[in-house]
Amino acid sequence: MNKNDVQTLIDYNKWANNRILQAAAQVTAEQFTAPARLSFGSLRGTLVHTLATETIWRMRSLEGISPTALLSDSEFPTFETLRQRWVEEGGKLQAYLAPLSDSDMLRMVHYTNTRVVPFDMVLWQILAHMVNHGTQFRSEAGVALTEYGSSPGDLDFIKFLRERL
Repeated sequence: MNKNDVQTLIDYNKWANNRILQAAAQVTAEQFTAPARLSFGSLRGTLVHTLATETIWRMRSLEGISPTALLSDSEFPTFETLRQRWVEEGGKLQAYLAPLSDSDMLRMVHYTNTRVVPFDMVLWQILAHMVNHGTQFRSEAGVALTEYGSSPGDLDFIKFLRERL
């Protein structure tokens, strides 16, 4: 996979995240934190997990830092604190990706997971995984948002591509 392909996936990820965040901005503070049948217990928990994994994969693959913990719900008492952090994270990811080349996408990344188990993986595979992982949890958030009357709408990759034309 070349840099342009990876950048397209990262752009899609940002687009889809923005749709989720726009929908989440419409729910009440109570709905944002209410217990829900989602993997991470609430809409907030699901969105924090999605942001946390994007942050940790950027740090591992582009900064060479392997954090031993994910972000916590308590770091984001309101939706606005979460949205602001997501904007900052998006800027950091784009800044790190901008100077990379096609050959950089084939670079082997050495990192440890949160349990300090070592792994090696090719950069483009990490970035593709990050986007795919986000798809799963955006889907969960989308179900909750729809139940709260604030559907994010269609998040399909093909819709993103068609909108770019």
